[in-house]
Amino acid sequence: MIRFFLAALFVLAALPARAQIDVQEVTTPGGIDAWLVEDHSIPFTALEIRFRGGASLDPDGKEGVTNLMVGLLEEGAGDMDARAFARATEREAAEFSYDVHEDAVRVSARFLTETRADSVALLRESLVAPRFDASAIERVRAQVLSVIRSNGKDPRRIAGRAFDRKVYGDHPYATPVNGTLESVRALGRADIVAAHEAALARDRLYVSAVGDITAEELSALLDNLLGDLPAEGAPLPGPADPDLPGGTTVEEFQTPQSVALFAQPGIDRDDPDFFAAYILNHILGGGSFESRLMEEVREKRGLTYGVYSYLVDMEGAQLWRGSVSSANDRVAEAIEVIRNEWRDIHENGVTEKELRDAKTYLTGAYPLRFDGNGPIAEIAVSMQMEGLPTDYIDNRNDKVRAVTLEEVNRVARELVAPERLTFVVVGAPQGLSTTTN
Repeated sequence: MIRFFLAALFVLAALPARAQIDVQEVTTPGGIDAWLVEDHSIPFTALEIRFRGGASLDPDGKEGVTNLMVGLLEEGAGDMDARAFARATEREAAEFSYDVHEDAVRVSARFLTETRADSVALLRESLVAPRFDASAIERVRAQVLSVIRSNGKDPRRIAGRAFDRKVYGDHPYATPVNGTLESVRALGRADIVAAHEAALARDRLYVSAVGDITAEELSALLDNLLGDLPAEGAPLPGPADPDLPGGTTVEEFQTPQSVALFAQPGIDRDDPDFFAAYILNHILGGGSFESRLMEEVREKRGLTYGVYSYLVDMEGAQLWRGSVSSANDRVAEAIEVIRNEWRDIHENGVTEKELRDAKTYLTGAYPLRFDGNGPIAEIAVSMQMEGLPTDYIDNRNDKVRAVTLEEVNRVARELVAPERLTFVVVGAPQGLSTTTN
């Protein structure tokens, strides 16, 4: 019955978001900072925890160790083995998820108010006292190795790895989050314990909570949940120096369709021109069917099902990235069209109508992201990591509306860099070979 009740609450928590979101800043007696959005309409809380660093903390030769460690957090903790931990979590109708990417370890929790104490106690055990049993290590290792083998046959994954090697060189971003077959096979329990101490520490911690909990309750909860983690983790890696000289790199792979990833230097989230660049990207290739790339590459020429561009602001690198897939005999044409559109928007900018339509879309779509406690908590913790103020949610659309045509077109001239647009193509493309500018 309690599991059915929790499922019903998830549905209720996904109803249209409030018109205004009141974010409180909470600092616990133990010195943990968190953001809170109280909502006592349903007895349910979403908790989001981030640890800055992620897979980029993997030591040389131990690539994939943070990913393996995170995969083991729910495979037994304290005096519970993996099966006992799963049963206890189910009994409390709680939901925990653990994930890792290049720049962060992500922990998400969903629990009922009536089972909050027991749910948080379980979560604490998984974070503070994971068992890392030998049987669990081998089971999760086998799962990771299976994923690595599968990715080795996926053109898009192969393209991603080739792109990272090309662009990031010796930086940790160049290595896959999952690691390699060789590195994962060689990992031992001591490596996993060291990765836990390196990644899950209070000096790189970000927390948000949304739901049926007060500031005082959250404060006590967080000190109990996270207070026994190490005070400091491993040093964070320094910035990358992306290699984006322009040109095209081709890696042969027998597949009917080639995958092309492309990028040029991007823009920092703190840059005063960020919103102008954000709007510019939306017009150029930001995922809408009205974007220039979709119009020219897909609609007019039928070269692809989808082509996209997006701004990436990582901890150590800022890129303006994109991707397209096309038949081997047509991918060269798709790349040529993309380069032409990149050059055109750099030289000629955008129109008043394009700017107006982009603002309408971006300001209208933004409130739809806040469709429940979970999504709001995820957005709030991301805002903290990006250094945004608590009132950003209320002011964001005003920043979009304030961008002028002159600003967008100035940024198009200054930021868009056709000569540095670098393509990495995986497949058997016809009429396309490795070139440099």
